[in-house]
Amino acid sequence: MTINQTPLTLYEQDFQKWIEQTIQQLETRDYESLDIKHLVEELIDLVKSEKNALESNLMILLAHLLKLFVQSDVLLTMKNSWYRSIIEHRERVIKALDDTPSLHNYLPTIVETAYSRGRKIAIKEGKIASFGVRIPQEHEYPNFCPFSVEQILDEDFFGRLKLD
Repeated sequence: MTINQTPLTLYEQDFQKWIEQTIQQLETRDYESLDIKHLVEELIDLVKSEKNALESNLMILLAHLLKLFVQSDVLLTMKNSWYRSIIEHRERVIKALDDTPSLHNYLPTIVETAYSRGRKIAIKEGKIASFGVRIPQEHEYPNFCPFSVEQILDEDFFGRLKLD
């Protein structure tokens, strides 16, 4: 350490050890010793992380729902890949909502953002279509999400159709 340099806190030196110490301080109700500043920062980051994970999974889910919606005439092998992705990401979304019910309040806002990003993905992937697949025009992809929240969460909904 050089002159005029402040010593590193435990949080800055060893994050894992800081977490263990914070847990111990909370369990023993040693509130006076808590590093409140960093604890609050970490809790805020945790909330952001849950929202970001939900948005990321929604983005992929919506991109593939949208591809099925716009490119309903593609080969079954391509559709099957999209179906699998929809199933996986929808399950992740449902699990996140089950684990953290308050995220339901955030869903309408996050669907807008996730749809916009998912639309960009669908358009880019549509432009690199192969196997003689028709390349959709950008205007074929709706600017606003054509799916309701209920459809997005419906485990049998796949773009234009429901699977029985």
